[in-house]
Amino acid sequence: MKLVSICPSNTELAAYLGLSGKLVGIDDFSDWPESVGRLPKLGPDLSIDMDKLEALEPELVLASLSVPGMERNVQELQKRGIPHLILDPQSLENIADDLITVGRACGIPEEAERVASGYRRFVAEMERRAQDVTDRPSLYWEWWPKPVFTPGRVNWLTEVSRIAGGRNLFEDVDLASVQTDWEDVRLRDPDRILLAWVGVRTEKIRPELLAKRPGWPELRAMQAGRVDIMEESLYCRPSPRLLEGAWKLGRMLHPDIYGDLELPDWVNRES
Repeated sequence: MKLVSICPSNTELAAYLGLSGKLVGIDDFSDWPESVGRLPKLGPDLSIDMDKLEALEPELVLASLSVPGMERNVQELQKRGIPHLILDPQSLENIADDLITVGRACGIPEEAERVASGYRRFVAEMERRAQDVTDRPSLYWEWWPKPVFTPGRVNWLTEVSRIAGGRNLFEDVDLASVQTDWEDVRLRDPDRILLAWVGVRTEKIRPELLAKRPGWPELRAMQAGRVDIMEESLYCRPSPRLLEGAWKLGRMLHPDIYGDLELPDWVNRES
């Protein structure tokens, strides 16, 4: 089956299902697993070259609405009559459901059920350990610095924070993505600051800029040196790799509770 994925999270989901070898084209930002690097690139995920995609004659395109603006891709796929699936996961359980949906569409329902079951078991184990946490630090996740964007309640990072023994600072805002400002963050005074700038490599993130924001040097997190650069690929993409991110976060926040938890083999799957 000839597959095309036009966003990184879908490429990663296909890999967890053992379908990387079926991919014949991907978007420019898909970079995991490493084996997809040899595939034809079809452009940035918000502006896919549909002529190039169509020329690959895919039997199924894994499309997405996970980023605003991707609707244009879906509309063009519909217009051209190209077979496609539209994924739009907002939660960890949505991702499990997507594993099953894609697996069924690709003719591997039993493998998809197996992978989804392992995924759910790992989530449940992290949830079980999170019940032993007595001190949940508030976490300010920074997706973009100016204007400030951070995940709200309707977002996987609220769940990732919770199962890792933390609390999303903006879990009270009933949105997936929140545009706010530096003063709002200052007034909320988080216990930890986690920088995961979307589309920016970790080595390009500049935490020293935080000290230039009005009032921020006095924040508890800044005073205690609790500012961490997080891997964008493990926290900003709605794929099964979020569980590796949750595992790393749990071990960072509560090594006594998560330190002996091992990643299942399938979590690091690079097929």
